[in-house]
Amino acid sequence: MISIKNLRKEYGTVTAVDGISFEVKRGEVFALLGPNGAGKTTTIKAILGLIQYEGDIFIDGMNARENKKRIKKMIGYLPEKVAFYDNLTALQTLQFYAELKGIHDADLPALLKEVNLERDANRKVGGFSKGMVQRLGLAQSLLGTPELLILDEPTTGLDALGAFEVRTKIRELSEQGNTILLSSHILSEVQELSHRVAILNKGSIVAIDTVENLSKKLDVQPKLRIELEHVSDEMVQQVSALDGVRDVTVEGNVIEAICPPNAKLSIIKTLEEAGGTVVDFKTVEPSLEEIFIKVVKDHV
Repeated sequence: MISIKNLRKEYGTVTAVDGISFEVKRGEVFALLGPNGAGKTTTIKAILGLIQYEGDIFIDGMNARENKKRIKKMIGYLPEKVAFYDNLTALQTLQFYAELKGIHDADLPALLKEVNLERDANRKVGGFSKGMVQRLGLAQSLLGTPELLILDEPTTGLDALGAFEVRTKIRELSEQGNTILLSSHILSEVQELSHRVAILNKGSIVAIDTVENLSKKLDVQPKLRIELEHVSDEMVQQVSALDGVRDVTVEGNVIEAICPPNAKLSIIKTLEEAGGTVVDFKTVEPSLEEIFIKVVKDHV
């Protein structure tokens, strides 16, 4: 759906994006991650046709430079900072954007219902909370049933329920065949929603794959988490001395350690021999946050 080849953008002497290339498959939720200044926003602006750039961008096989109007109708965009006219109602806001996009057959009340704003259709946006404005922004991005959605921090400002509803909607849109380019600083959200992840740093892509495959490539191993009735210094010392065990940490009555699968029973046995009583234990798979930190540190 998206094919980017040797994308490069400079602002004076600063290289914001340094010749990156990647592809996003149709129906895929593809996440862009990176620290501030990594090049995420510049990449999104280039895809949207908002800036000049070097290299090539293809959307659904069409060159983005040569088919701007056609591609614009295919894309729905939710910016990180959503702003609407305070004196318009939610319904009037969608009517305004529908006219701008040349859309005349949209079921606007149904769109508001999709983001749980149907009861606020006739309220002025100036009285909306930040979360409500964000949900209205999502409804705006869905105008015209776009094939490609670009969502920049889509759950910003939402409470737990609102964020859950947005994530559910993103999954539904993906299942319906929409391609979604997602940028988010909430790594757990990205891990939950994305099929693949591209990690950017200093304008370059430093890693791109599924979270599972990145864990294997970077040797980010699962942790063993053991809850005990109590923890002593002797238990921690003896576990730390076992072969293959590293990064042992203690929080309250919980010990965590990185270890190979065949060391789990040895750890539990060692704890019991040292006087510990195991209440519960489980394996915690590597988080995207751990992968992200390792990749960015290795690239510095």
